[in-house]
Amino acid sequence: MTSSCRRFGHPVLLGPSVAALLLAAVGCSSTDAAPSITDPTPSAEAAAYCRALHEELPRTVAGLDRGGTGTESGLTAQWGDGAIVLRCGVPRPAKMDDPSSKAIEANGVNWMLEQPDDGGPLFTTTHRKAYVEVRLSEAYAHDASPLAAFAPAVRKTVPSAL
Repeated sequence: MTSSCRRFGHPVLLGPSVAALLLAAVGCSSTDAAPSITDPTPSAEAAAYCRALHEELPRTVAGLDRGGTGTESGLTAQWGDGAIVLRCGVPRPAKMDDPSSKAIEANGVNWMLEQPDDGGPLFTTTHRKAYVEVRLSEAYAHDASPLAAFAPAVRKTVPSAL
């Protein structure tokens, strides 16, 4: 983790709370803004599909640049400091057994929709040999268009299970 803080050229005596406030105001900041993203633990076959997918993922999605996830596994990716997070090789969601589950199709890829209590929508591919999960921030609560950006890469690298 790197940080950058402005330093004073001579000693300044301040009370602890004033000093903390002053340091925050002059720009003491961390450059590690990416969220912590947990790697899934897929089978060897699914992991191979996921690593191939990782190589094909777009550099930008919905105008957001791709950033690091803190892992080099090839199983996760994120755009816009966590506004869009992709994890490949996740377990099959139990919700897929529910006949009332909601799903959408985006450029030839089917996605099941879940609405978790802790954030924006969660989409998981259906009928693929590896499950790909995309979590969108609350800013995309009513906009699944970022899924279309993933469709070409998913179709190319993660075969249909049908």
